[in-house]
Amino acid sequence: MYQYFNGLVIREGTEGVSAEYVEYLFKDAGWVRTTPDWQKEKFTLIFKNSTWAFTVWDDDKMIAMVRVISDQIMAANIMDLVVDSKYRGKGIGTKLVELCVQKLPHGDWFAHTSSNIFGFYKKSGFEVKDLAENGTCSYYGYIQARKEGHR
Repeated sequence: MYQYFNGLVIREGTEGVSAEYVEYLFKDAGWVRTTPDWQKEKFTLIFKNSTWAFTVWDDDKMIAMVRVISDQIMAANIMDLVVDSKYRGKGIGTKLVELCVQKLPHGDWFAHTSSNIFGFYKKSGFEVKDLAENGTCSYYGYIQARKEGHR
């Protein structure tokens, strides 16, 4: 599936994601420095082993990504959400979180992230229980289901 967002293309799927693009985004975010050649395959395998993924493209360059691990029934975890530093602040990350939550709107969502990103997830509807000690943001779909009259 493809969709357009502010002149960019968002692609859904876990297949065919280039390890080079993923490694570039991880480096840009400061998550990795150098990766030995024998280990580069992990950047492709993380997608193949994920439940859902979205990538964002500016022409032929992948500039953002998110991947999710889920049971597809009750719970889901955002494992990696990263936007190229040149494209941040344009709503791309927010759009990716929206797309993720739409996959399991009444499920419980968790985001593995660092405390400096908690504010972003809070704006996206996640709760942050204790900023000093909790490394997980959560989005409880049952609360949203109640608001929408489904529970």
